[in-house]
Amino acid sequence: MVTTKKIIDMKGKEPIVMITAYDYPTAKIASESGVEIILVGDSLGNVVLGYDSTIPVTMEDMLFHIKAVRRGAPDAFIVGDMPFLSYEVSIEKAVENAGLMLKAGANAIKLEGGQEYEETIRKIIAAGIPVMGHLGFTPQSVNLLGGHRVQGKTQESKEKLLRDAKALESAGCFAIVLELVVESVAKEITESINIPTIGIGAGRYCDGQVLVFHDVVGLSTANFKFVKKYANTYEIMAEAVKNYKNEVKSRTFPTQENVFE
Repeated sequence: MVTTKKIIDMKGKEPIVMITAYDYPTAKIASESGVEIILVGDSLGNVVLGYDSTIPVTMEDMLFHIKAVRRGAPDAFIVGDMPFLSYEVSIEKAVENAGLMLKAGANAIKLEGGQEYEETIRKIIAAGIPVMGHLGFTPQSVNLLGGHRVQGKTQESKEKLLRDAKALESAGCFAIVLELVVESVAKEITESINIPTIGIGAGRYCDGQVLVFHDVVGLSTANFKFVKKYANTYEIMAEAVKNYKNEVKSRTFPTQENVFE
């Protein structure tokens, strides 16, 4: 059974594998494939719900999908993503919403941001809820960052990332996601803290990696540089649906073996 202690102990010893899943079948596949962590990400807004960002995603959306993932992966370590405005308004609201995620089936929560959320993180952890941090490109701040931009390119940006990573470690986070961070900066962050870093577009030197399930299997049509597609499920599924349509139109489905006498 994966725990936060086991995840921390894996730092520098064995790469941590995390995958983002949103429903029963993808969670079941991820769990049976042996990944250490399943993230129910607010990226479900883009991947599953068809939004152009994560900002419209609600707590109700997240809780619904966490429950589905837990049913598909009853023994997995599941992290729930705190959506936009679920933790920024007040510390009290942040603790309450984090608790709702655990009640829905998550083992821990993830939130975006650095030093500015240090006290919030401390209070959430004090309530018995493990926290994973998230630095670099933070999708909920896409409007402030000016789009999907790689972080850590300037000395100022690098120093802020380092300060934020140390603040998250000090606050009690058990791991930090680094998204779209210059590889050399991600390496420096990883070497400067005692908790694992999990990269997505952050290079080869993080303690683990995370990708979205739909990107890994080629179900998503997105084409990001940091993604490797290990299959082309989109084309396979599209071909299957076309074949079904054609057989119905030509009256070759159903056949005798598909009917009840």
